[in-house]
Amino acid sequence: MKVMAFNGSPRKKKWNTVTLLKHALKGAASVGAKTELIQLYDLNYSGCISCFSCKKINRKKDGICSVQDDLTQCSTGSGTPTL
Repeated sequence: MKVMAFNGSPRKKKWNTVTLLKHALKGAASVGAKTELIQLYDLNYSGCISCFSCKKINRKKDGICSVQDDLTQCSTGSGTPTL
Protein backbone atom coordinates (compact mmCIF):
# COMPACT_ATOMS: atom_id res chain seq x y z
CA MET A 1 0.00 0.00 0.00
CA LYS A 2 1.17 3.54 -0.69
CA VAL A 3 0.00 6.56 1.32
CA MET A 4 0.59 10.08 0.02
CA ALA A 5 0.02 13.18 2.13
CA PHE A 6 -0.22 16.65 0.62
CA ASN A 7 0.82 19.73 2.59
CA GLY A 8 -0.61 22.93 1.12
CA SER A 9 0.84 25.16 3.81
CA PRO A 10 3.95 27.25 3.20
CA ARG A 11 5.08 26.30 6.72
CA LYS A 12 6.98 23.05 6.17
CA LYS A 13 8.95 22.48 9.36
CA LYS A 14 7.27 22.29 12.77
CA TRP A 15 3.79 23.75 12.31
CA ASN A 16 0.43 22.09 12.88
CA THR A 17 -0.40 20.85 9.38
CA VAL A 18 2.94 19.23 8.62
CA THR A 19 3.16 17.78 12.14
CA LEU A 20 -0.25 16.13 11.73
CA LEU A 21 0.67 14.79 8.28
CA LYS A 22 3.99 13.38 9.51
CA HIS A 23 2.28 11.59 12.40
CA ALA A 24 -0.32 10.12 10.03
CA LEU A 25 2.42 8.93 7.67
CA LYS A 26 4.40 7.47 10.56
CA GLY A 27 1.32 5.48 11.58
CA ALA A 28 0.83 4.21 8.04
CA ALA A 29 4.52 3.28 7.79
CA SER A 30 4.29 1.35 11.06
CA VAL A 31 1.88 -1.09 9.41
CA GLY A 32 4.01 -1.49 6.30
CA ALA A 33 2.79 1.25 3.96
CA LYS A 34 5.17 3.17 1.74
CA THR A 35 4.69 6.84 2.55
CA GLU A 36 5.35 10.09 0.81
CA LEU A 37 4.89 13.71 1.88
CA ILE A 38 4.32 16.16 -0.98
CA GLN A 39 4.98 19.84 -0.26
CA LEU A 40 2.58 21.60 -2.66
CA TYR A 41 4.08 25.00 -1.90
CA ASP A 42 7.34 23.91 -3.55
CA LEU A 43 5.71 22.78 -6.81
CA ASN A 44 4.87 24.75 -9.93
CA TYR A 45 1.39 23.85 -11.14
CA SER A 46 -1.79 25.44 -12.40
CA GLY A 47 -5.44 24.59 -12.32
CA CYS A 48 -7.48 22.90 -15.02
CA ILE A 49 -7.42 24.73 -18.35
CA SER A 50 -10.59 22.95 -19.61
CA CYS A 51 -8.92 21.45 -22.67
CA PHE A 52 -10.89 18.18 -22.11
CA SER A 53 -7.88 16.14 -23.20
CA CYS A 54 -8.46 13.89 -20.19
CA LYS A 55 -11.95 13.07 -21.51
CA LYS A 56 -11.00 12.12 -25.09
CA ILE A 57 -11.91 8.61 -26.17
CA ASN A 58 -9.17 6.20 -27.28
CA ARG A 59 -6.38 7.93 -25.39
CA LYS A 60 -3.53 5.76 -24.15
CA LYS A 61 -4.42 6.75 -20.58
CA ASP A 62 -8.00 7.87 -19.96
CA GLY A 63 -8.49 10.45 -17.24
CA ILE A 64 -4.89 11.64 -17.24
CA CYS A 65 -4.24 15.36 -17.53
CA SER A 66 -2.30 16.43 -20.62
CA VAL A 67 -0.80 19.46 -18.87
CA GLN A 68 2.72 18.50 -17.80
CA ASP A 69 3.69 20.29 -14.60
CA ASP A 70 5.09 19.38 -11.20
CA LEU A 71 1.87 17.60 -10.20
CA THR A 72 2.45 15.04 -12.95
CA GLN A 73 5.15 13.38 -10.85
CA CYS A 74 2.72 13.20 -7.91
CA SER A 75 0.09 11.34 -9.93
CA THR A 76 2.66 8.72 -10.94
CA GLY A 77 3.97 8.43 -7.38
CA SER A 78 7.50 9.44 -8.26
CA GLY A 79 7.82 12.41 -5.94
CA THR A 80 10.34 12.61 -3.11
CA PRO A 81 9.65 10.35 -0.10
CA THR A 82 10.16 12.05 3.23
CA LEU A 83 9.63 9.22 5.72
